[in-house]
Amino acid sequence: MSSQSFLSSLYPFLQPSSHRPEIPDADLLQSVQKKSHDSRAVIHAFFEHQGAVVIAVAKAIATIYRSHRRILTMGNGGSSCDASHLAVEFLHPVTAGRPALPALNLAADQAMMTAVGNDVGFEQVFVRQLEAQGQTGDGVIGISTSGNSDNLLRAFCKAKDMGILTIGLTGGSGGVMATSPSLDHCLIVPTESIHRIQECHVLIYHILWDLVHTLLASDRGPTASSTEDHHEVPR
Repeated sequence: MSSQSFLSSLYPFLQPSSHRPEIPDADLLQSVQKKSHDSRAVIHAFFEHQGAVVIAVAKAIATIYRSHRRILTMGNGGSSCDASHLAVEFLHPVTAGRPALPALNLAADQAMMTAVGNDVGFEQVFVRQLEAQGQTGDGVIGISTSGNSDNLLRAFCKAKDMGILTIGLTGGSGGVMATSPSLDHCLIVPTESIHRIQECHVLIYHILWDLVHTLLASDRGPTASSTEDHHEVPR
């Protein structure tokens, strides 16, 4: 067998498109509907079983802001994008009338990340920043679809020693994060699909953001809550 034939047998999808049958739209639509259904099912299962934990986390974050402290976020890969998204929601509220709240994404500084990764190891990239940026009374939210990211686990341990509230968002069985004594709260999305986990993570932190602002608004009394303009600002 020629090398080309061997490769073709292993990777038929790499053959020229003229040799591959076109996938019918009906099959593609069925795939779309299944993924959409699976996403909704995962989200429903999560909030049905962990809704009370979401409320507890929102209350904990509100307490941090009442004490004039801030939230730090962290994650790797796609989860670093979620960490950035979460931080900017607090820093620049999409809903008019809600105040900006301090948040810092520890995965945002490329020079810092590469310097620490190169000099002392990637497992230390968040620990080093916590040592410099974190203070007692802050909160740190780490996002990992597997729950096994070593740099997050080390950072949670450091945060615990510093008196920083620790919150994890993960999936599947929760990995090491699920049973780590360094986490005060762990929100676990019950699926092994990374995409479904990430989709649910987005909804979790959007809801957390909304609950935190609702709790803080109640501190200001009914007059403040009723006079705030709560329409969404287009982005």
